[in-house]
Amino acid sequence: MSDQVVGVVPNFSEGRRRDVIDAIVDALRIPGARVVFAEGDPDHNRLDTTVLGAAVACTESAMAGASEAVRLIDMTTHTGGHPRMGAADVIPFMPVRGVTIDECVELARSFGKELAGRLEIPVYLYGEAALSPERRSLADVRKGEYEGLRDAVARGERLPDFGPHELGRAGATAVGARKPPVAFNIHLEGTNEAEAKRIAKAVRDPSGGLPAVRAIGFSVPERGCVTVSMSLVDTDVTGVVDAFDAVVAEAAASDMQVLGSEIVGLAPSSALPAGAAEHVRLEGFDPARQILERLIEEGAA
Repeated sequence: MSDQVVGVVPNFSEGRRRDVIDAIVDALRIPGARVVFAEGDPDHNRLDTTVLGAAVACTESAMAGASEAVRLIDMTTHTGGHPRMGAADVIPFMPVRGVTIDECVELARSFGKELAGRLEIPVYLYGEAALSPERRSLADVRKGEYEGLRDAVARGERLPDFGPHELGRAGATAVGARKPPVAFNIHLEGTNEAEAKRIAKAVRDPSGGLPAVRAIGFSVPERGCVTVSMSLVDTDVTGVVDAFDAVVAEAAASDMQVLGSEIVGLAPSSALPAGAAEHVRLEGFDPARQILERLIEEGAA
């Protein structure tokens, strides 16, 4: 692996059909782009992937994966626990080694324009790559999900940055640039989705909660629980322990017990200091597959 390493983290709206998952992941595998994480979640009906490599290889990989997703996923019939607006739902670029966030911004913007033109889908820029302040937040871009955004665009509202002013069966894609975040989910007992949403609102940054935390709450009927799903934008500012403790405190006020937590995708080693995994009751975490530095070292070897 070269001295310059970019990460791209495409999320696709499919976590149940094995043949579709395999087709998308196979498409991501091109020379110079290493798929270091790919996991389908049937409850959320979502596929999370991470690709590391040189900038050109990562953009080609993301384009190939998005092409397969657009071909195989029909958003008009899609259901799942996670907010979504398109087949190739979110494609963020992140600096990993020897690359700046500004370079990833330019990469995301050029990729988003090419994606819209090649696949004829609406593309929204978010995060550091956003062209307007109101689109920095992914939650704001994806508000109303596929159905709500489709109807808004049909009314001439919330038009995309690139591509057609219409959402078809493939929906729309959000393309962004960001620092390596940690996707951290906390599962709570019960089926009270309203309380999960309240807890998420209480702990997230824009609502006066923890800094550098984005959070949503939703029900996961397949597991018989609710989830507070967080993106820890900067774990040096707010780490997994502080985020976990804040959710526990809010849940206790509603007599809701924490069932466990999970990290989806990759995390830098600094995100899990000694004892953190036990404290947050982390489930199913595999350091060999999910610690970013280990994967870079393995690729170099």
